[in-house]
Amino acid sequence: MKLFFTFIFSFLVFNLFAQDLAILKYKGGGDWYGNPTALPNLIAFCNANINTKINPKPQTVETDSPDIFQYPFLHMTGHGNVFFSETDAENLRNYLISGGFLHIDDNYGMQPYITKELKKVFPDKDLVELPTNHAIFNIEYKFPNGLPKIHEHDGKRPQAFGLFYENRLMLLFTYESDLGDGWEDAEVHNDPADIRDKALKMGANIVKYAFEN
Repeated sequence: MKLFFTFIFSFLVFNLFAQDLAILKYKGGGDWYGNPTALPNLIAFCNANINTKINPKPQTVETDSPDIFQYPFLHMTGHGNVFFSETDAENLRNYLISGGFLHIDDNYGMQPYITKELKKVFPDKDLVELPTNHAIFNIEYKFPNGLPKIHEHDGKRPQAFGLFYENRLMLLFTYESDLGDGWEDAEVHNDPADIRDKALKMGANIVKYAFEN
């Protein structure tokens, strides 16, 4: 019965707040607040180029808060430790299976922690690498080779992993790409314009996919 009402509540709220994004504040000591100019810049790019009307100032929501159901798209980033309590895990699970979308962008060093904590949210699911022909790489801007490489870090190839519920991609984990750094103000990382353009276009694809699927 509780899950039923969660579905009804979230359905109504997602329709009321159809195009808002929020930053997910998590426990564990990791820098959830990293890349402070990234999401505002991505929102501005989306509003200017893919006909969204997203609030230009993203809000911050905590993992265990019912406020996450106000936002169809949550963004999570950081370099280090992530911890989900049982309450966090249940809240995220209900959010995701009732239509929410979570993008986790590894800012470098997050992967071992988030992989472990996601098992608390979905013990029976594993992250699956998305093929290059997945819609998220083609929905607005074309990325025939899949996720673009924005920062080198360990020199590994960029990978996009997903969790699915009833064939719907509900969670995207971007690894060894560092899209968020490419979304930041140009002077923060001094990335070339073409690299920032790729990062913003890939981000716009993610937003568009999340809103339309």
